[in-house]
Amino acid sequence: MVSEHSDATNAETAALALKILVAGGFGVGKTTLVGAVSEIRPLRTEELLSEAGQSVDDTDGVDEKVTTTVAMDFGRITIRSGLSLYLFGTPGQDRFWFLWDELSQGALGAVVLADTRRLEDCFPAVDYFEHRRIPFVVAVNCFVGARPYGGDEVSRALDLDRGTPVVLCDARDRDSGKEVLIRLVEYAGRMHTARLLDSVS
Repeated sequence: MVSEHSDATNAETAALALKILVAGGFGVGKTTLVGAVSEIRPLRTEELLSEAGQSVDDTDGVDEKVTTTVAMDFGRITIRSGLSLYLFGTPGQDRFWFLWDELSQGALGAVVLADTRRLEDCFPAVDYFEHRRIPFVVAVNCFVGARPYGGDEVSRALDLDRGTPVVLCDARDRDSGKEVLIRLVEYAGRMHTARLLDSVS
């Protein structure tokens, strides 16, 4: 006879939770994306921008932004039965990058949010994940009033490795954000499988 306890244990074992990072430059929409897709109330560590930070934070292009993430954002979304994603939004300013090493431990992959008006702001995130061989997709957050660019144009501008996905999204829209995450999971799965096969061949 199978006990209720063993049934519960089997159900927990069958469930898979994957860790995903959401990274990018200052004010690109990381907190917005995590909040839009999360099925739980997201954890946020936002603080008001201060005068002391004006000399180190580049707010060009995001003049209306009044808060900033100082540690991380956290949310959760169920992609399908048995598969949940734990989302960790990274802080965007240079002085908080020391937190990225801790947050990236055990991550399946990452979403690098990009704003085409300030595309250079996502170079550090792209370099970080390429250097550590963490699979990532670039999600272009389509801000109102920004000139539209195609995925191929963004890929060339960022000098991405061949095959790195570039997707257009609206970080405020849950369905759009979910599509970005699905694309990442699919891509990261292919990358991890290819590396596993390479290691045994």
